[in-house]
Amino acid sequence: MTESAASPSAFDKARTGLWVSLQKHLGTVYAAEKDFQAATRFTTTFPFVAASLQPQQLLDYQHQRTALRDLYADETIQLDSLVKAVRQKPYPEDDKKLLFLMILGYMDLAETVFTLLDTHRPTKLDPDEELDEANARFERVRNFVRLNIRGISGLLPRV
Repeated sequence: MTESAASPSAFDKARTGLWVSLQKHLGTVYAAEKDFQAATRFTTTFPFVAASLQPQQLLDYQHQRTALRDLYADETIQLDSLVKAVRQKPYPEDDKKLLFLMILGYMDLAETVFTLLDTHRPTKLDPDEELDEANARFERVRNFVRLNIRGISGLLPRV
């Protein structure tokens, strides 16, 4: 075996780096989920009536909700940048698809946590533009990833 065959390729390094990064991010998301779930342990019925809570319970809930929402927004911005970077890499399309599949898997797992912002909420909730923006961006990124997995060239009309 030659030295170049034994050394990892740029793609192998990128794949390994992405795997490690996604695991780290998923750990952060799961930690935020645990904190958010702890802040909602006062009820098992959602949406809940905020007026029925003790002031400290409501404060804890609002703090954890804001923390989870901010994490969601940050993760979505990072995913947007990551997906654009992968798209621009000079890897073969099949290698890019593998990276996109890894990202999509992470997004599916993270979404199960971030949907708590929609389900574990009070009956009356003020509009949240940051959450709306994060939701819209998350959907755009996910759709772009799916499109790249399917293959953009296969969707374009043949001339």
